[in-house]
Amino acid sequence: MLGSDYRGLGVVRSLGRRGVPVCVLASGDDVLAAKSRYATHRVALRGTDDDERCEVLLDLAERLRLAGWALFPTADESAALVARRHEQLAEVFRLTSPPWRQLRWAHDKRLTYELADQLGLPCPRRWSPRSAAEAVELELEFPVIIKPAIRERFNRLTAAKAWRVDDRRSLRERFAEAAELLDPELLLLQEIIPGTEHLSYAALCQRGRPLASVVARRTRQYPTDFGRASTFVETIREPETADLAQRFLAEIEFDGLVEVEFKRDARDGVLKLLDVNPRVWGWHSLCQRAGVDFPYLAYRLARGESVPGAQAAVGVRWLRLSTDLPTSLREIARGNLPLVPYLRTLARRHESAIFARDDPRPALVELPMLAATLVRRLRHGSGV
Repeated sequence: MLGSDYRGLGVVRSLGRRGVPVCVLASGDDVLAAKSRYATHRVALRGTDDDERCEVLLDLAERLRLAGWALFPTADESAALVARRHEQLAEVFRLTSPPWRQLRWAHDKRLTYELADQLGLPCPRRWSPRSAAEAVELELEFPVIIKPAIRERFNRLTAAKAWRVDDRRSLRERFAEAAELLDPELLLLQEIIPGTEHLSYAALCQRGRPLASVVARRTRQYPTDFGRASTFVETIREPETADLAQRFLAEIEFDGLVEVEFKRDARDGVLKLLDVNPRVWGWHSLCQRAGVDFPYLAYRLARGESVPGAQAAVGVRWLRLSTDLPTSLREIARGNLPLVPYLRTLARRHESAIFARDDPRPALVELPMLAATLVRRLRHGSGV
């Protein structure tokens, strides 16, 4: 498994509880998955580019006898690595994520929205200026956001996911700042979709056909405005969300695990496509509680085994308390979130993102890990 954050933790537990050995390749700040009792191997993933990391993977396969193991990327960077080296890695591993010809439509938001337009799928208005001077000359209504089209390099902008700008002066300053961090060709200006209803369609696909799927409402997220990660999610029935997502995935004949994110526009009630995440997503362990164990199903598919049918239960909840609590308390203090309904969501049964009775160690190390990461990033000015 490429990555050791809480997304990876869900994969480790899914497979480990079924007796499948898991090798965690850890890099960066997060170590949660590597702390799981179900991680049978823990290895530091070295290398700074695709060539080096691919060589590391192939060397590990030989040294640790991992040939024939399923390979799970857990982040945009690792999914892109596997996609670009798909043929080479497929000679050794069983792959759970798609090749570049499919993944590129999700990896690059410019292509995502271009294809959505061709398919008639609603999505936000956006612009691609080449400079701050060109940006301020655009005919647009404020507020807007500046966002990266591709999120592979960690910096202040990719850490924040998006920067809000409320006037032309701020646009000139923030776009110029963003252009110092990324090539201007990789920057998008995008309208802000008003509303609070965030919906997702998650699936395991084979040539664009869903073998298993779940629709969920992402009720709360961190940060509140442009969430990098969901903090409270619940399964629902929502055929429109499924239909829109399936049209996109069928067009690119997508293979593997995917989450497609939407937001309902409060102005006209239209669901608009925001993102396509072509790998395991943050709240996927919710689906295991709801009856659709995506990592295990992807493991079976990669091994050429049958994928049993599963129907997700409605009303199953998932919570990451360490990020949900501080974000929600801030919104309560601002008057944006009623206290009593919030407390009810905490009291109801839910799947915890981190804590598990049979695997408590990741929960014990999470807060110290988050604190150390925050201090390190603030010290280096790389964003939180």
